[in-house]
Amino acid sequence: MSTTPPPLPAPGRRRLSTAAAFGAVGTLILTGCGDADADQTPTLTWYINSDAGGQAEIARQCAEQSDGAYDINISVLPRTAAGQREQMARRLAAGDESMDLMSIDPPFIPELAEAGFLAEVPGDVQEATTQDTLAGPLEGAMWDDKMFTVPFWANTQLLWYRESVAEAAGLNMDEPVTWDQLIDAAREQDKSLGVQGTQAESMTVWVNALVESAGGSVLENPEAPADELRVGLDSEAALKAAEIIGTIGREGLGGPGLPTADENATLFAFQEDQGSFMVNWPYVYASTAAAVEDGTVEASVYEDFGWARWPRVNADEPSAPPLGGINIGVGSTSTKQDLAWQAVECIVQPENQAYYFVSNGNPAASAAAYEDPEVQEAFPMYETIRESLEDAAARPQTPYYNEVTTTIQREWTPPASVNENTPVETAESIEAVLRGESLL
Repeated sequence: MSTTPPPLPAPGRRRLSTAAAFGAVGTLILTGCGDADADQTPTLTWYINSDAGGQAEIARQCAEQSDGAYDINISVLPRTAAGQREQMARRLAAGDESMDLMSIDPPFIPELAEAGFLAEVPGDVQEATTQDTLAGPLEGAMWDDKMFTVPFWANTQLLWYRESVAEAAGLNMDEPVTWDQLIDAAREQDKSLGVQGTQAESMTVWVNALVESAGGSVLENPEAPADELRVGLDSEAALKAAEIIGTIGREGLGGPGLPTADENATLFAFQEDQGSFMVNWPYVYASTAAAVEDGTVEASVYEDFGWARWPRVNADEPSAPPLGGINIGVGSTSTKQDLAWQAVECIVQPENQAYYFVSNGNPAASAAAYEDPEVQEAFPMYETIRESLEDAAARPQTPYYNEVTTTIQREWTPPASVNENTPVETAESIEAVLRGESLL
């Protein structure tokens, strides 16, 4: 359930097998090699977000390494985060016994855990899988001081820029830059800023990161029950976030396609002549390299790529970059939990996280994975990614996240409609929904 869209195939020496590529778009049983009769081998089902085949390849390898202990059946969830959450929640609520392994976006963990849908991670599995997990992803795996999922990969956005545009704007990208500086540069250079303005999870990602970077929080007490939840959008931080988003929208600084722009659309626009600065996930670097290989993007565009930490809201406060990624959970309704946890231990090994980073463009939750030479070769900005993950701010971890994110997406789109009233109106709408006085 990742906020990151399905990346284009990444370049590099680690290529995906035909079986793995098929597994990314269909349903496939990945059989382990062992002496056990294939008909007798237990089959685990892994519900995954769409990707470039990396999860299917890891499943195949883990099934093979199990020496016949289990096979893994890949089942691909809907593309959107909301669709993924809905399908998993419905299956879990219905007592579906096939919910053996699930790729879960961290914001939805509290809701699933609070409902009793997730099995708690056994102590020995925690010990085996989190020795070198980065602090941010590890915190996102928890709910109510208990661990319900194991981090598989962790994501964060960077500020990507065209070096030629930054130079023409007189910006020193070796120093932190602010959103105001980027807005001024886009105006002066007649360029478009790469931001996601569509009514989707990406809008909540943007709003939350802006508010957190300005020293605020969307929710003041995210672990509270519905009738005690306090929305923190009546603040200077939220007003500044609204000013940034509204200015970009009303002045057309996000380009004509801003109201429907998701991460991929933003990347494609950034690769055009109007591209200047873009906030997006690290997959964009590998995707652009692949596009150059395919001849759909000029090599000069790729060579003009620069990267930096996510922009600051206030010049004197470090930014709080967005936090995303995927954790692996085991359904409480699964009848094969012991085997599922064995598979989890294999899936999240640092070498598999490094493979997934290189092959699919999604950063690792494991610190050790960043020392892999292939990771460093494929993603020369690996240190910036790791630094960003250390300081990244999670979206509100609350069982009522669906109500929060759905309201934000509705109230903050299209960007041109965002004004000084938007934060308070959003807070009132969230609170009305939680009190049962309004429907989503």
